[in-house]
Amino acid sequence: MSSKILFAPMAFSRYEATQTLPEKFARLLKKSGLAENVAKKTVAIKMHVGSGVSYSTIPPVFVRKLVSFLQEHGADCFIVDHYVHGRHPEHWGYTESNLGCPILEACGHLGKYYYTKPVSFRTFRHVDVAGLIHDADMMIDFSHVKGHGACGYGGACKNIAMGCVTDRTRREIHGLEGGLAWDAATCTHCGKCIQSCNHNANSFTGPGNTGEYRVFYHHCTLCQHCVKVCPTGSISLDAHDYGDFQTGMALCTKAVLDTFSPGSVYYINMLVSITALCDCWGLTTPSLVPDIGILAGEDLVAIERASLDAIRTEDLIPVGLPKGLALSGEGHLFRQIHGKDPFGQLDELEKVGLGSQAYELVTVR
Repeated sequence: MSSKILFAPMAFSRYEATQTLPEKFARLLKKSGLAENVAKKTVAIKMHVGSGVSYSTIPPVFVRKLVSFLQEHGADCFIVDHYVHGRHPEHWGYTESNLGCPILEACGHLGKYYYTKPVSFRTFRHVDVAGLIHDADMMIDFSHVKGHGACGYGGACKNIAMGCVTDRTRREIHGLEGGLAWDAATCTHCGKCIQSCNHNANSFTGPGNTGEYRVFYHHCTLCQHCVKVCPTGSISLDAHDYGDFQTGMALCTKAVLDTFSPGSVYYINMLVSITALCDCWGLTTPSLVPDIGILAGEDLVAIERASLDAIRTEDLIPVGLPKGLALSGEGHLFRQIHGKDPFGQLDELEKVGLGSQAYELVTVR
């Protein structure tokens, strides 16, 4: 059976406030069924709070709309993410006074509050579910849709699998692709790999980026930012199986969602400022396609499929690609950019019983 996915389109017909996306979002929330489900419940709003010089995360006006709606219907809600303190969400307008609710560290201030769920897939063994996610009655998976270098696409699944767990879990999932290898012969010691690391996990043994390249794997999450920015390809994966990474993400997502009772997770995907890279890079590149709107629903797989279907190569804005990058012409736009099939992630989510790719769009005017 097809799942109903609500769609608030960016397209408008008149110059008036009711035609803007924030107001359409308000009408979408009224049709969502959340009002009947959140009263007297603690609701965790999982979203990315930005970092670095990024300006493409979810605009505060939409977050405030969601928070106000939940509170008006009796919810005790809070926003949650990882690395909140170090990312300084206030730089992007994410403050309690602006948004109307607390912005909390998912695993507690010290990062040690979590519940471990066992999993067994190759070297992937531990899903450490963030304590504040685990303990909430409900979760709103509020995701900014964009590309992703490791799996092709980052949306609702990525927001859970990489955002509701500890560094250990993130490292084990990324580790399914392989470890890092350094080629001393081609390295120019430019230091870009050091600058790109969000975890202070890499270094050179000598002063001024001289000597040998070292990775402190206790801190490293194998996110591959260093791989992507190396201008000479001196840092690489010693194996490369993004399919295993997608499987790991699906298994992790299931473990997190299994902590909630049926009907206690709702998905909202923002299809605005759709860029090639994940928000965790801490930078924003130009949009790949025009802003599309907002999708929402109760089926994780369906909303991910609807999001991918809405992003079309024929709508490409050329400035959204780095100069010199030529598309292959084969498959989804994200596949042409990153060389990875984003639909594989959806197939894995279906296999573990998290929904169906069949959907029906219901447009909210």
